[in-house]
Amino acid sequence: MTSIGGAEMVDWNLAVATATRLVRPGPEVSKDEARAVVAELRRHAKSSEEHVRSFTGMGTEDTHDTPVLVVDRAGWIKANVAGFREILKPLLEKMQDKRGGGPGGAVLGAVGGKVTGVELGMLLSFLASRVLGQYETFAPATRALPAGANGGGRLLLVAPNIVHVERELDVDPHDFRLWVCLHEETHRTQFTAVPWLRDHLEGEIQSFLGETDVDPMTVLERIREAAQSFAGGRPEGEEGEDGADGGRSIVELVQTPAQREILARLTAVMSLLEGHADFVMDGVGPDVVPSVEEIREKFKERRARGASRLDQALRKLLGLDAKLRQYRDGERFVRAVVQEVGMDGFNRVWTSPNTLPTKAEIAKPADWVARVHRKGD
Repeated sequence: MTSIGGAEMVDWNLAVATATRLVRPGPEVSKDEARAVVAELRRHAKSSEEHVRSFTGMGTEDTHDTPVLVVDRAGWIKANVAGFREILKPLLEKMQDKRGGGPGGAVLGAVGGKVTGVELGMLLSFLASRVLGQYETFAPATRALPAGANGGGRLLLVAPNIVHVERELDVDPHDFRLWVCLHEETHRTQFTAVPWLRDHLEGEIQSFLGETDVDPMTVLERIREAAQSFAGGRPEGEEGEDGADGGRSIVELVQTPAQREILARLTAVMSLLEGHADFVMDGVGPDVVPSVEEIREKFKERRARGASRLDQALRKLLGLDAKLRQYRDGERFVRAVVQEVGMDGFNRVWTSPNTLPTKAEIAKPADWVARVHRKGD
């Protein structure tokens, strides 16, 4: 638990317990089917390594440093709470100093870590049923959730969510599982083949958190808004004119001018990483996933359909709508650059932080090509 001025800011154990209790049950599968799914996902994760290396030209021998974990929704929750605790330490320390004996201190103490833990758990329960896979870049190793040594992360594949979506889309389950593994394996390859990438991202994130200048109660109130939306407790009439939540996301709330600059760089990097994974997934697909065109089309339709107003409001509040744009914009950037200068030319993006695209270049790939591939090259 994290203590701020004697009051527990977040009861992390309660967050895990709450999320685990509230998360929707996964699809019904027999024990034999569950074991078969886990075994197949492990096989696909292994075979995806060579497919991704061959297609991208990003050779690496360090993937053994990042274990593949096939988890259920509760396992995903535990892994992400551990990650949150690790990455948010500097911000919580700053909030501890800021709180001091200020006017918000007494209120924060009354709210307490248990309330915050419950609310965070509610949000995690919402997310835990939606994530198919995740490469955890900053994952701390635990006995139950190992991670790579020397800063290596871990690759999570959320089995019940994969089964749920493949049934919802009515696609070939074996092809869909491999398709998902190709996307996630691309993320693992990005970080194992580009040694400086993890430290660069961590530095940007910590700079972003270090610039945060917001009262702790404001953060708690924003978490409470999200939790109330999840519970259906948001008063009617608070939505925007278009019917969606008109408020800002949690990330947008804490932006200072310096943070906006950092966030623009982070957005560009995340768009690159997500778009590259989508591009690779579709590029490898025709050779190893027979029904890839059907899967891709149905998956795009699923994204386009959206969900309920509640789901849309939460996506806005948590910034998930921005993540969906990252897939689209990043994939367009990668495709345009590869068409212009080939895969080897695109791979110059991994040379150093200076060759990463800016947010403006994500929207205008030709500008990145002009900057990185100078006429003299």
